[in-house]
Amino acid sequence: MLEKILNYLNNKQYILLKGYLTDRNEVDVANALEELDDEQLVIVFRLLEQDEAAEVFACFSQDTQEKLIKLMQDDEIKSIMANLFADDVADLIEDMPADIVTKILLNVDESQRDNINTLLKYPKDSAGSIMTLEYIDLPRGIQVKDALNAIRRKGSTTESIYACYIIDAYRHLLGVVSVRDLIFAGLDAQVDDLYNENVIKVLTTDDKEDVANLFDKYDFLGLPVVDHENHLVGVVTIDDAIDVLSDETSEDFELMAAITPSEDEYFEQSVWQHSRHRIVWLIILMLSAIITGNIITKYEDAFAAIPLLVSFIPMIMGTGGNSGSQSSTLIIRGLATGDIEVKDVLRCWLKEASVGLLS
Repeated sequence: MLEKILNYLNNKQYILLKGYLTDRNEVDVANALEELDDEQLVIVFRLLEQDEAAEVFACFSQDTQEKLIKLMQDDEIKSIMANLFADDVADLIEDMPADIVTKILLNVDESQRDNINTLLKYPKDSAGSIMTLEYIDLPRGIQVKDALNAIRRKGSTTESIYACYIIDAYRHLLGVVSVRDLIFAGLDAQVDDLYNENVIKVLTTDDKEDVANLFDKYDFLGLPVVDHENHLVGVVTIDDAIDVLSDETSEDFELMAAITPSEDEYFEQSVWQHSRHRIVWLIILMLSAIITGNIITKYEDAFAAIPLLVSFIPMIMGTGGNSGSQSSTLIIRGLATGDIEVKDVLRCWLKEASVGLLS
C-alpha cells in the first residue's frame, strides 16, 4: 500500500489516490501514512472523506496525531473531532501537551466537551475511564417496532448496537436485549417479554483490568457500566477491553524482566527514562549478587584444595537464575490472569520450593 501511495503522490495523481484509499481498512491506511513525511501525510490525509479520515486518525500513534493537529486548520480539526466518539477524544487528549489539548477542546461542540469532561473525571484505571457514552438504551414498556425505530435513529452515532439496555424513567438499568432477539421477534411484541433481567454489569469505579477480564470470561461484545445507584452511565466495548488486556500483558512482560512498567512505547522514551525504569531492579539484583559473592568467599579454602569445584559455580548460578525466571514468570502471569491471589502466597512458596528441590 505504501508503495502505491508514493507512486500516486510522485505522479500527482490525487484523484486516483483518493479512489484507491476509499473503503480501505483504516488500520492499514494509518500504518502506511505514518511512513510518509509531514508534507505527504497532510496531502494524503486531506484526500480522505470526513468519516474515513476520523477512523484513520483514531488508528494513528500519539506522535502522528499530535503532528497532524499542529498542521491542520481549525475547521479540519473540528470535522475530525465531530466524527470521533467521546471516549476516543478523551483518550486522545489524556496524554497530549497542554497546547494540543486546548486546541482540541476549542474545536469540539459543547455537548461533546461535556462528555469528554465526564470521562476524564474518572480515575485512570477505572471502568469509567474506558467506557463509551454512545450506546442504545430503550425505555421499559415499548414494542419491538418502536425499539427498532430507535435503533435506526441512534445507530449511526453509536459505537456498538449489538445490545440494547432497558432502563426505567430514572435511568436504572433493568436488563439487556440483543438486536438479534429484536429482529426475530414480532413487530408488535413487547420488549419487556424479551429482555434478560440477569444482566452482568460493572461499576464506574471497578478496575479496568478486572472489567477486561470479564470479556475474556464471558465473550462479551459490550458491558454496561452503572454508578453506585444502578444508573446506567456508559458501556465498555470489546475494542477498549482488548486495548486494556494488551497494555496489561505488556506490563506483565516488563515485570517479568525486572523493569518498571511504562505506558510509553520503546522509541518514545529517552535514554534517561529507560535507565530510570531499570536501575532500581538492577541495584536490587546487584545487592543479591553481593550476598552470593560473600557466601562463595567462605569456601575459598575448599576451592584452593579442589580447583575443579570452581567450574561448577557458573552452572549452579545459571541454573538458579533460570529456575527463578521460570517461577517468577508463572507467578506473575498467574497474578495477571487471576489464577493466583495474594492469599495464595504460602501455597505458591511451598509448590515452587518443592519444584526447586525436585529439579
